[in-house]
Amino acid sequence: MDPSTVLIFVLMGLFIGMLFLGVPVGFSLGGSAIAVTAIAVLIDVWFGMDTGLSFRRFSIVVDRVFGIMKSDVLVALPMFILMGNVLDHSGVAENMMQSLQRVLGRVPGGLALGVTIIGIMLAASTGIIGASVVLLGTLTLPAMMRLKYSPALATGTVCSAGTLGILIPPSIMLILMAAQLDVSTGDLFMGAVFPGLILGGMYIIYITAYSFLKPECAPRPRNVEKLTAWDWLYLFITFVPAVFLIGLVLGSIFFGIATPTESSGMGAMGAVLLAFSVRFLIRKFKATHVKSDKDLLNQSVATRLKDSTTFTFFAFRRSLFDTMQTMGFLAAIFIGATCFSLVLRRLGGDEMIANAIVDIGSGNYGTILVVLAIIFALGFFLEWIEITMIMLPIVGPMIGDMDFAWLAESGMDESSRPALIWFAILCAVALQTSFLTPPVGFALFYIKGVTPKGITLKDIYKGVVPFIVIQLIALVAVLMFPKLVTWLPGISY
Repeated sequence: MDPSTVLIFVLMGLFIGMLFLGVPVGFSLGGSAIAVTAIAVLIDVWFGMDTGLSFRRFSIVVDRVFGIMKSDVLVALPMFILMGNVLDHSGVAENMMQSLQRVLGRVPGGLALGVTIIGIMLAASTGIIGASVVLLGTLTLPAMMRLKYSPALATGTVCSAGTLGILIPPSIMLILMAAQLDVSTGDLFMGAVFPGLILGGMYIIYITAYSFLKPECAPRPRNVEKLTAWDWLYLFITFVPAVFLIGLVLGSIFFGIATPTESSGMGAMGAVLLAFSVRFLIRKFKATHVKSDKDLLNQSVATRLKDSTTFTFFAFRRSLFDTMQTMGFLAAIFIGATCFSLVLRRLGGDEMIANAIVDIGSGNYGTILVVLAIIFALGFFLEWIEITMIMLPIVGPMIGDMDFAWLAESGMDESSRPALIWFAILCAVALQTSFLTPPVGFALFYIKGVTPKGITLKDIYKGVVPFIVIQLIALVAVLMFPKLVTWLPGISY
């Protein structure tokens, strides 16, 4: 066997082995690449076999890393992450949940519907799966268990709503995908709108139907107090400003007023202003109504109002710290993935993988199905960041060269590369499905860490099955009807 081929398998084996030993992903990627380069140098010195690898050629990693860090597209990452952290630490997301549950709690499945709606909002604000799932689980699972919700329905709803963050813009995964596939971030954001909203809508339809068919699994709270004007005012104060902020960020992109990078700065600044303004409004609300009109305001709402006045300089500093921590984690993966990709490409591994995929697949759609199956399987073991950084540069050129009959009617200019936009959304839905799928979907372990006593892993597995079916229906719909992705980008500019 050719030495380069052997080294490709050694590279893969080292990477997987280091992952199972608990080595951080960035160090696993970079460490395996450096180790294989050292082995290649020794083979060249001892046996005179040139594998195409040397530490002199490996030094190109420095230039590639600087190229990544200078990318204008990636500037949007810390801004959108900061936007989500501010909304989290300021209590805005928590108060949105409390006020919405107060209004929806009187209908069957109202709490679950509230979780899904807030999940969509958080998806449009953060795009971080772990943060969304943990936040939703912490805020809502105890309340649903007190109302005797089915553990399966409760955990399935939280998991599915939390994973919407990787699809609904502004998702940080879509930003990385745009950088790896060399497509417009704005086009990719617009392409994800309809699939994301359709998926969220299907979740809501399922929860509503299930709650009416089996009301014992999603009961309404007993002795529900009548809604007052103050409840609606509280909903308006907590919900409408956040909706306005997200509409401002996405609308500025969709109407061509600002680039995604510019809109990310608007979103971060808007989140800070929103946090302080909502804090001020709720304090005034408490001073005016809570003391004099407690009979008109539910006591639990009055108590929870305290949580929304805590956005201080300390909370803002915590948001900045968490943002820098997340970006440090991403930077480590950027560097490690760059090293790994360089070594893999020097050894001819990208061509070997691409040729194997083409040989297995039959035609364009067959090849795409094989790629989606591989990405789905990788989603059991790797986070979306590594998959995006490693797989997309390999399969992207192959998909970009494919000719589809629907391209002429896509509504998008050929220079916008509609096939890659469509393929990226397919990958996002496939990854989202993978994160929900037992036995090792990432969302399942996130939710298990915050579940109250009495909820078993079996309940979680049982709860996500209907949502996996919905995910697969959405994936087939996007695959069969590409205009769900390409129509909005085609008419936007």
